[in-house]
Amino acid sequence: MRLMGIVNVTPDSFSDGGLFLDPERAVAHGRELVAAGAEILDVGGESTRPGAEAVDATLERERVEPVVAALAGDGVAELSVDTSKAAVAAAALDAGATIVNDVTALRGDPELAGLCAERGCTLVLMHMQGTPRTMQAHPSYDDVVDDVRAFLAERIAVAVSAGVDERQIWVDPGIGFGKALAHNLELLRRLGELRVLGRPIVVGSSRKSFIGALTGRDVGDRLGGTVASNVLALAAGAEVFRIHDVLEVGRALRIAEAVLRSPSPLR
Repeated sequence: MRLMGIVNVTPDSFSDGGLFLDPERAVAHGRELVAAGAEILDVGGESTRPGAEAVDATLERERVEPVVAALAGDGVAELSVDTSKAAVAAAALDAGATIVNDVTALRGDPELAGLCAERGCTLVLMHMQGTPRTMQAHPSYDDVVDDVRAFLAERIAVAVSAGVDERQIWVDPGIGFGKALAHNLELLRRLGELRVLGRPIVVGSSRKSFIGALTGRDVGDRLGGTVASNVLALAAGAEVFRIHDVLEVGRALRIAEAVLRSPSPLR
């Protein structure tokens, strides 16, 4: 189990847009997440919330690079860059990142696969139907789990054919990315079916809108739903948890892991 803390260096992310746009505040927030138990920090300079506007590579790099460099210099957490642009990924890797988290699964920039292969970094391939601008318009699937699994298998093959070491690939079903409420619930219910891909599963359900739809709570009051969805994901075999509330969710996951993984002393 690994906790991936979220550091959004953006003005418009759905959960904390603008709070950490200043690099110094973003770095301080990252350090707080590490103190709370994050082993990985995922730094992003472009919002991928539904309807978000695209950001050019130059601006995204200006937001991300100094934050990654400062946090990497601490040497206490692994750094991930949340980007689909090769130029931004290259700058972040140069600054000390070791993970590229691509929500487009190598569809956004044809040069990104080759870069990841050359650098030998970990690559996260996420499923998304459409783009952040269009993904929640009319999401539709024959069977959401089968469709996501087939997509991720195909993107793994693309990455490997470009020279990426398959052992360096993680997969993310993309909770909330081009999915209606029923799709998100079905993915969490049947998450274990993605284990046939043979790669670590990343789950990012933290504070997502499906929790708000079920609970009626706004984005700042979704901790209970975030804990529940991540504990269920752990039970289904997820290994990496991308979260905002690292301390609280981490505590819940550690208890759940102890119950699920430890042998019974009564046997």
